[in-house]
Amino acid sequence: MPDQQRFVKMVLDAWHAQVNGTTALLDKLTDAQLKQEVATGRNRGTYLVGHLTAEHDLLFPLLRFGAPLFPELKPVFVDAADGPAVDAYDVAQLRARWTQVHTALNTHVMALAANDWFMRHNNIAETDFAREPHRNRLNVLITRTIHLAHHRGQLMLLSSK
Repeated sequence: MPDQQRFVKMVLDAWHAQVNGTTALLDKLTDAQLKQEVATGRNRGTYLVGHLTAEHDLLFPLLRFGAPLFPELKPVFVDAADGPAVDAYDVAQLRARWTQVHTALNTHVMALAANDWFMRHNNIAETDFAREPHRNRLNVLITRTIHLAHHRGQLMLLSSK
């Protein structure tokens, strides 16, 4: 396996491990647990599920896969902190959107050729990318994997409540 393919495989394996692990955790947590704060004065589980779903939905335009599936999530779960607007979404609805986003995203992720991961993402101009080729699609997935792992750790705190 050429080095480029090997590196992409390592990143995709880490991404899938985090997504699958988070999905398994969400399947285990009850709706009541997800409605709680992860710690006193911190985000509720419902906010974190919405936040991760919205951030991953925004990968569609960022990675040039198309439009987000649920653009209405961004103002509530990305642009704002946890608050009353989150209560407009019930847990079942957030779980379903998590699944829909990841099912569709996985189709695109798995179809992308290894060399295409090293192309620019949508938030960098071609002129800037020429100077900073590390600002590519694969780098975006690496940072989103780290972001997911962080919030997954927070969600794990709910399993003891």
